[in-house]
Amino acid sequence: MTEKIYDFDQRNDRYGSASVKWDEADRIFKGENLLPLWVADMDFQVPDSVTKALSDRIKHGIYGYTYQTDSYLSAVQKWMEVRHGWTVEKEWICHSPGVVTALNLIVEGFTKRGDKILIQPPVYPPFREVAHNQGRELVTNPLVYYNGRYTIDFDDLERKLSDPSVKLMILCSPHNPVGRVWTKEELLKVAELTQKNNVLVVSDEIHEDLTYDGHDHIPFASLSQEVASHTVVCTAPSKTFNLAGLQISNIIISDPSLRKIYQNQQHRFSLSEPNTLGMTAAEAAYRCGGEWLNQCLNYIHGNADYIENYLHAELSDLMLIPLEGTYLGWIDCSRLGLDKVSLQMLMIQKAHVAFNQGYTFGSEGEGFIRMNLACPRTMIEEAMFRLKTAITK
Repeated sequence: MTEKIYDFDQRNDRYGSASVKWDEADRIFKGENLLPLWVADMDFQVPDSVTKALSDRIKHGIYGYTYQTDSYLSAVQKWMEVRHGWTVEKEWICHSPGVVTALNLIVEGFTKRGDKILIQPPVYPPFREVAHNQGRELVTNPLVYYNGRYTIDFDDLERKLSDPSVKLMILCSPHNPVGRVWTKEELLKVAELTQKNNVLVVSDEIHEDLTYDGHDHIPFASLSQEVASHTVVCTAPSKTFNLAGLQISNIIISDPSLRKIYQNQQHRFSLSEPNTLGMTAAEAAYRCGGEWLNQCLNYIHGNADYIENYLHAELSDLMLIPLEGTYLGWIDCSRLGLDKVSLQMLMIQKAHVAFNQGYTFGSEGEGFIRMNLACPRTMIEEAMFRLKTAITK
């Protein structure tokens, strides 16, 4: 049977669909007619299997309370085994409407006021917000940026983790926004240091399926049983299959005592039951969406190649950091010599493109922009033209 060739070049009109990315961009960025290449959802239609499963479920006409079915849990199990070589037991899989919701539950449940949470900026802004929301102190282990690549400063990490007040580390793997897929050696070193200092690792692996040739994602908890006993892994189909609006994620916890704490948090805030349609869509995606994802990744990597070549030829003061994972391009604009406000105004008022500004990921991100690459090539071409016009005129 010949696999369907998906058309990722198709432009889909999302205006008027209550899309945060499109309908709210001008208001949020205080601009006009902005091309939205910011928040991390795709401008691609989901796999056909997802649309069909949702249509069939909707025809039933009743949407009562839902639980995680054995069929759904089996689909998650198989996906983790086939895509990542990780054997997951069904009872390990806990529900959350989203990873950020889970992070709030975890920080509130596993730490207390006055405890310290370690993050690695520049990094996804909600990590910082989660710590502040729960009255925890933030400790940073900034990534090292050298010669166009980011690495972990393990000497600094060891010093920070040795503080007995540091109780929890949020690991971003693959890393948003810098696009690193951590190697096994890097992950083992993180595991060694966190275990040595009895620090719980919460590994946000929401971008786990979005990696490119030569860069394989390794689930942190798959390193060893001992590592898994000190780890909570946060995953979701939302980035992988463009399902963010359906509010479903899978929090995988192998250690029974850690899992019990998380489940107590679920019950405390009445967050144990999945969204009916979210679970339907996720199961269909996990069971039948693999080929769609393979084609999608090839297309996104083509977008990254286009940007890299365009910047080299037309805007040599800008550089796309090599993309190992995620669909988020991290672009170094520091050679423009602009402060963060001027860079933001250039993008909004002159280029009329809504990018995530690098400083929102921490001071370490100043001089960078984050660009969503999960869109039709014509949008990438338009963004590059707008950038060139704004910078060169």
